Amino acid sequence: MKSVQHQTIRKTPNTNRTEPQTTDPRKRTGSPYALIFRTPGAKAFSAAAAVARLPISMMGLGIVLALNNIYDNWTVAGTMSAVYVFAAAVVTPFYARLFDRFGQRKVGRVALILQVIAMLAFALGALLRIPISALFVLAALMGVTQFAFGALVRTRWAWALRGEKDDTLLNTAYAFESAIDETVFILGPILAAFLATSVHPVSQLVVPALCALVGGMVFFSLKSTQPPVVATPTAVEAAAGADGSGSVVGRGGNVRAGEGSRKISTRRHVRSALTYPGIALLVLVFVAFNMSFSAFDVSVTAITKSMGLEKIVGMQLALFAVGSLIGALIFGSIKLKGSHWSHMVILLSMLSLWYIGFRLSADNLVLLGVLEVFAGMFVAPSFATGNLIVKNIVPDESLTEGLSWLGTGNSIGVSLGSSVAGVVLDSFGPHAGMWIPFVATACSVPLAAIAWLLARRRR
Repeated sequence: MKSVQHQTIRKTPNTNRTEPQTTDPRKRTGSPYALIFRTPGAKAFSAAAAVARLPISMMGLGIVLALNNIYDNWTVAGTMSAVYVFAAAVVTPFYARLFDRFGQRKVGRVALILQVIAMLAFALGALLRIPISALFVLAALMGVTQFAFGALVRTRWAWALRGEKDDTLLNTAYAFESAIDETVFILGPILAAFLATSVHPVSQLVVPALCALVGGMVFFSLKSTQPPVVATPTAVEAAAGADGSGSVVGRGGNVRAGEGSRKISTRRHVRSALTYPGIALLVLVFVAFNMSFSAFDVSVTAITKSMGLEKIVGMQLALFAVGSLIGALIFGSIKLKGSHWSHMVILLSMLSLWYIGFRLSADNLVLLGVLEVFAGMFVAPSFATGNLIVKNIVPDESLTEGLSWLGTGNSIGVSLGSSVAGVVLDSFGPHAGMWIPFVATACSVPLAAIAWLLARRRR
């Protein structure tokens, strides 16, 4: 048994952390977005994380643009981009467990430096035209240094808003971060294409590294909003606490005042977030419906090329993200009745129906663009709802890992969607590819429904 002074659990008194302010939902006034940004430090960590997330929308396309320009080979470019994405997806939960166990600042500064070095090394290798095999190795190494800033910032929101009596403001915060994600995915590809064509074919690989460095360093320097490491005691050599529960550990993992001399053990193995009820099914849901996005991108690219309008493909794809951005802002400003699982089933069902319109309007890009905006309004709310489900199921000591698993499902789905779309396009033509988004999302609906039913039974 070890003394509590040597554990990650800390006493509530004499701490410089801002204590949560409990807010009665009935007494809130003003926009929910204004309310969340009244939280001390929220503007700073949200803005820093937004800058640090720019690489997620630039690196995949940046690799394709750089490799095709330098080596004049689309197959190599696409495969190398897939290697990078897959490597990042595999290691994301591993980094998340480190963040949960040792803290964001302690792990993040080291991981960030390694990430930036790997990104710049890959850019230098492409610039020097090193052998393809060596560049593949650098792409894989670059991928395994990536971690999910989106999960980190959402964990900070959960900690910053821990004093709220319900999830209304957390719902708004998660919706806002989904809106940031969509903004990043609107601006990132446009910036990458501009840099590759107007500055230098490798410049779109350097700028994301600089954004990650600046945004990440600022984010990890913000100590006051960093969630504490949550220790999990397994045994207590003490009398019952003030509430009669028999534990000296209070809510949020803090040691109750006056209990500092008691001894507790914190060596219990922290279970993986994936083992909590519903999380594995939720990851499968994210794999399935995220296949729709990359399949749609590839199919629209093929359709516009067949029309001789490939120059407008970026704008055509951006309309989907614009709709998602609008949906995120609306979703964050309202409070829905029912469970988060029921919301997920409804959102995915509606998205599936809109995807049917995509196929029927494939020959009319103007109509397709209008449908993209409306369909996109269900995308960001689906992501935000998934994050809220994780927050409700996974305890604090595994929250970052739980949120990161959704990012892994996202990346795996995107990779599978691109691969399936390529096979369908080669075999049946560009219009056939437009059915894939509907089929993929429709498959995710029963998975979400099963998880919803299981969640209701556990009650």
